[in-house]
Amino acid sequence: MKKWIWLMLLMLMAVAVVGSRGSTFLEQRPSPAIVERIPVKTRQPQAELKEVDSAPQVSTDRLLNHIQKLNFQRYTTKERSLTRTYITTELTKFGWKPKLEKFSEGVNIFAERPGTDKAAKAILVAAHYDTVALSPGADDNASGVAVVLEVARLLGSRSTPRTLQIAFFDQEEAGLLGSQAFVSKTARLQNLGGAIVMDMVGYACYTPGCQKYPAALPVIPPSNKGDFLAVVGDTEHLPLLNAFQSSQMLPSTALNKQESNLPAVLTVPIPFKGLLTPDTLRSDHAPFWYQGVGAVLVTDTANLRTPHYHQPSDVPATIERSFFTGSAQIVVNATTALLDKNKVLQTQPPS
Repeated sequence: MKKWIWLMLLMLMAVAVVGSRGSTFLEQRPSPAIVERIPVKTRQPQAELKEVDSAPQVSTDRLLNHIQKLNFQRYTTKERSLTRTYITTELTKFGWKPKLEKFSEGVNIFAERPGTDKAAKAILVAAHYDTVALSPGADDNASGVAVVLEVARLLGSRSTPRTLQIAFFDQEEAGLLGSQAFVSKTARLQNLGGAIVMDMVGYACYTPGCQKYPAALPVIPPSNKGDFLAVVGDTEHLPLLNAFQSSQMLPSTALNKQESNLPAVLTVPIPFKGLLTPDTLRSDHAPFWYQGVGAVLVTDTANLRTPHYHQPSDVPATIERSFFTGSAQIVVNATTALLDKNKVLQTQPPS
């Protein structure tokens, strides 16, 4: 029995491969331009390269434009109000009707597009829009905001069985206050099947050793380069996490194009709602876990990879175009697949 317990503890330590939050996991050079460095070289099995016509392709230009427009500190009350104006204006352009949801410390933004099956539960795609003081937060978390806006543009008028919900959380950096306020409205959780939360999805590094991992990791890391996208989910909702394992399918219009080169995806299942791995509770997915709602955190691993975490140097110039575009496409692919199906997202016991 003692041997079994030690083996279980080692397995639980292994899931600490990714810490995420803080915003979350993760400084900056005053260059306004977004540049492309070494492109992601993703080694994908041949089966993962087949065409997927159902998922629309993201626009690199639109994604990067959002980050440029949000290239300012979003910390004070006025700055966060300006950010909300930008987000709601963009959503209105895409045909959405965003609502401002005030709570004691801030304001969340919420909108939804009903699905065709009233019995099907909704999928929420979300990101926080605030920053820490003195940081313009290009990666943390304008990158996540940009992906949610792209999801809203591409999937807002799409007819799917499930309802698509989008949210932009305020005051994540102050302690997940916006997402906590969001889940406090228990009535809305009754029809929520799962949440996809983006927090820092635009930074990659290709120098060996640039990717860090928790100490005493009892497994061989997938890479010593920061060239993969991490998806952290709770073991109680593995189908939600598994949707990202098949998310590297390429749209037929994107085959053989450099901009469609998707990064590898590392899925990290977390047991016991992160009780034994507190580093995995550092972002807006955690309040959903506490309410029994399946949620995944999509991240570039933040401070485990980028030197610009919570720094004035987290500027648009540090965003890696190819990785960022691929990360956004993976989120769109997974979201599309989840919306098009009405499968139970809770982990089912073995038959």
